[in-house]
Amino acid sequence: MKQIIRLLALFVIIFLTTQISISQTPEIIKTKSGVEMVKIPAGSFMMGSESGDVDEKPHKVTLDAFYMDRYPVTQEEYEKVMKSNPSRWKGAKNPVEQMRWSDAVKYCNARSILEGLKPCYDLKTWECDFTANGYRLPTEAEWEYACKAGTNTIYYFGDDPAKLKNYAWFKENSNGRPRPVGQKLPNPWGLYDMIGNVWEWCNDFYKVDYYKESPEKNPRGPKTGKTKVLRGGCWNSPADECRSAYRYNENPGYADVCFGYDIYGFRCVRNVR
Repeated sequence: MKQIIRLLALFVIIFLTTQISISQTPEIIKTKSGVEMVKIPAGSFMMGSESGDVDEKPHKVTLDAFYMDRYPVTQEEYEKVMKSNPSRWKGAKNPVEQMRWSDAVKYCNARSILEGLKPCYDLKTWECDFTANGYRLPTEAEWEYACKAGTNTIYYFGDDPAKLKNYAWFKENSNGRPRPVGQKLPNPWGLYDMIGNVWEWCNDFYKVDYYKESPEKNPRGPKTGKTKVLRGGCWNSPADECRSAYRYNENPGYADVCFGYDIYGFRCVRNVR
């Protein structure tokens, strides 16, 4: 009888500990510039989808830990650093949009300098120094890993697109415009608006069959290409484009005469060191 009681007590302790662990708030930091970031733990996952498009062939990826902005960069955050706001849909808490890839990169460098960190990007070559301690755009693998947050379903909340309205601003509920960040439910790691609202630029060049040649450890995309990856869908996207594994791409817009669309935004990441 005593042995049974001990086993029951041990089961209760393990159960309660597990529940506490699951319900714990993700580790959140506030940067010197006042932006909240979530610590994304190191780990491995299956990137891609068996039921997805031809460019989503599943493969194992292992990543180091990194910090990621809790929300897409807002217009007030962008103005604070860049002293301008190119967005069409004005609103302090709205995600900054009409962003070219090159605009997002310039913001990453400026925010790094503002906080006394080493910028990641060479603005002459547009190459990223992944060893620098400053801000950069997430790799495509980092973005999907953070979005899925340990899940293996079509969306990070499950497989039912009928529930998407609780987690994202997309074509069916946005009323034709982006919305203030943080109004929908977060993913399991406490990241908001990872799907819907605005497409988010990644650092990688896009290549249809890159997954076939991708290294397992910290993949950083093809060395060259004509377009850059965007992820997550936007306020004008159908439900399918908000899937965790869905891939999109666009011209990065290096030249000043090339303008971004009001569906393109971004969020920053930083190495954990």
